[in-house]
Amino acid sequence: MKWGHGCDIGIYAQHVYTSLPEEDTVLGHLERLAAIGTKSQRILDLAGAMLFRGSAVEKPVRVLSGGERARLCLAGLLLGSHNVLVLDEPGNHLDVETVDALAAALRDYEGTVVFTSHDRSFMEAVATNVIEVKDGRVTKFLGDYAAYLAGITREIDEAEAAGRPGRSVPAGKPPTRPSPGPAIPRKPARNERDIRKEIANVEKAIARLDAEKRQHDAALLSATDPAEAMRLHELVTEAAGKLAEREERWLALQEELGAE
Repeated sequence: MKWGHGCDIGIYAQHVYTSLPEEDTVLGHLERLAAIGTKSQRILDLAGAMLFRGSAVEKPVRVLSGGERARLCLAGLLLGSHNVLVLDEPGNHLDVETVDALAAALRDYEGTVVFTSHDRSFMEAVATNVIEVKDGRVTKFLGDYAAYLAGITREIDEAEAAGRPGRSVPAGKPPTRPSPGPAIPRKPARNERDIRKEIANVEKAIARLDAEKRQHDAALLSATDPAEAMRLHELVTEAAGKLAEREERWLALQEELGAE
């Protein structure tokens, strides 16, 4: 891909908050990053939207938790002069209230936002187009995330009706969808008992990994040491990867079970 002429790109990576200047205060950091001419009230309003309210704007960076640092980084990007933002999992390590505030701020943002996320609600709230990277191909879907899922489900149904291998619906919890109608009989690779047994084991693994990820996320929100925050971030990323693998396996098993 190529960037167009005049793009001023701001990047949020999941580890970026570990490198914030320790001597800055919340307000001082935002004032330094804000675009020239930004009014003080605008800075305070956005700080408040990111839950830095009242005396919290005077807190030094060195005492901020991992979640607070992440919020500060995102606020700084939104106040800057960038006309393109590239955000890697911006909702990670943020509580629900902050994710909602971030989604609202991004909807009001006048530039272009390119982001990745495993948070289905966040994608539904922010995305206006979906870019799918799969099997060495990049496909742009016009329309929001709901339109994207509807298109994928329609593709699955058409493939099954024609007897072709289908694809899995992406993201989040195991999906439900209407029956595609009479399926073309196929010989099952295994008996139903074995498949259901593996499904039960996979569901237990999904529950365990989800609980593990939530535990690490909670610890990360309260971490003030950058090294500890990085360690917890790596644990969260590892758990999220394993969780995605197990969810993909769950979908494959459901397809296998439905083939009987």
